Amino acid sequence: MEQQQKCAIVTGGGRGLGRAICLKLAAEGYDLVTCYAHSASAAEETMNECSALGVRAIAVQADVSVEEDVAALFAKAKETFGRIDVLVNNAGITRDDLLLKMTADKFDEVIATNLRGSFLCTKVAAKEMLRQKSGRIIYLSSVVGIHGNAGQTNYAASKAGLIGLAKSTAKELGSRGITANVIAPGFMETEMTASLPEEVKKEYEKSIPLRRFGKAEDIADAVAFLASDAAGYITGQVLQVDGGMGM
Repeated sequence: MEQQQKCAIVTGGGRGLGRAICLKLAAEGYDLVTCYAHSASAAEETMNECSALGVRAIAVQADVSVEEDVAALFAKAKETFGRIDVLVNNAGITRDDLLLKMTADKFDEVIATNLRGSFLCTKVAAKEMLRQKSGRIIYLSSVVGIHGNAGQTNYAASKAGLIGLAKSTAKELGSRGITANVIAPGFMETEMTASLPEEVKKEYEKSIPLRRFGKAEDIADAVAFLASDAAGYITGQVLQVDGGMGM
């Protein structure tokens, strides 16, 4: 029997790190599913680029913080591709403010998308992976989730929570051939950092031993490794892709 092509789900894959991850996995031969809450055009464009690399790729509208949306997302993936081999929990938002000014709504909104969303996706993916007795679950955290950051108590809490979620998932599912790992990016070249004044960028770069911001492709390469057979004996780990700033 011909072996089925592997399928990867990347949440929030329309732009930024998610887009780079989708393109990398497509280049590695994975069929792709991504979801978007609002930016349909960006998600469709990314999936078209993935399709141009010779794989099948679809975009599905889904809010990862809504249980019914997550169920529908995974049902569509299974219906279309027959299996789910890799889950990359990438979808995330920021609502930055100082602790004393931060509203409960801002805190809850970030936790709902970044942490609850990853929990909901992991739970559904795990059921399918348990049947297959194999799978890779990867979480996009942040060095902020390890070290904290002023003005980001909600974001840092959500990203720290992903580390606990991943380690617990690794312990629960490891005996069935399923790995769960975390990637913690440092300062990356993104739309947000592109708007920083040059003098501010230079100050940040001084804290990075490699003296540069990371590229989205640096994160995509790390995801591709953790998704591969070469990483089959790695689970419950946090890989800091930060140019050494977290040392």
